[in-house]
Amino acid sequence: MHITPDQIVFWQWHWASLNATIVVTWVVMIAMAFGAWLVTRELSSGMKLSRFQNLLEVIVVHAREQIRDVTRQDPGPYLPFIGTLFLFIAVANILTIVPGYQAPTGSLSTTAGLALCVFLAVPAYGIRKRGAAGYFKQYLKPSVFMLPFNVLGELSRTLALAVRLFGNVMSGTMIAAILLAIAPLIFPIVMQVLGLLTGLIQAYIFAILATVYIAAATKVQQKREGSEPDQQKGEISNG
Repeated sequence: MHITPDQIVFWQWHWASLNATIVVTWVVMIAMAFGAWLVTRELSSGMKLSRFQNLLEVIVVHAREQIRDVTRQDPGPYLPFIGTLFLFIAVANILTIVPGYQAPTGSLSTTAGLALCVFLAVPAYGIRKRGAAGYFKQYLKPSVFMLPFNVLGELSRTLALAVRLFGNVMSGTMIAAILLAIAPLIFPIVMQVLGLLTGLIQAYIFAILATVYIAAATKVQQKREGSEPDQQKGEISNG
């Protein structure tokens, strides 16, 4: 039994290798790109919509609502990144119903790559919203002596994202394999359903945590913007 798809190597030459993680990741990305093209090639604004367009609109609307509830901001700038994270993880986990398929999220290299994307996106959104000085100033709070601890907190948060997703997907795969070996005629359907449910939950948790981190990186600017009208009112009343 292969614990992770990294152990399945299709080709290797010296230090370079092509394993199942890379192959399956590209298969998932190609499938998502083809699905996006298939759904959006004939979009309609009328009353009659296709099933795929209805499904796409439901996903987009709910994603926007979740991002708005967490960030208390316009979800537009964050939807492409958060939505892509959720859909990639969800599709990668849902495809476990295909015989012989192993989810790339069961590899620590994949989950680490996803966590690294969040690690880079947080300061990118923070700097875009608050400016470089406003964003990096938070690492000096409440005092300059907290700088190394704040940086360590950012790194540990990224590690936790990667390990959490990897551990949950890998443990689910191992439990399913053990139960199938014990009772192959009883557990397959139940484990498939539980696996799909767990995969969707993990995609949701990962996307929500990424949204929370981005919201924390941009919340100070939001407060400042909210205080500007009050300052203007005070100046007018004083004048």
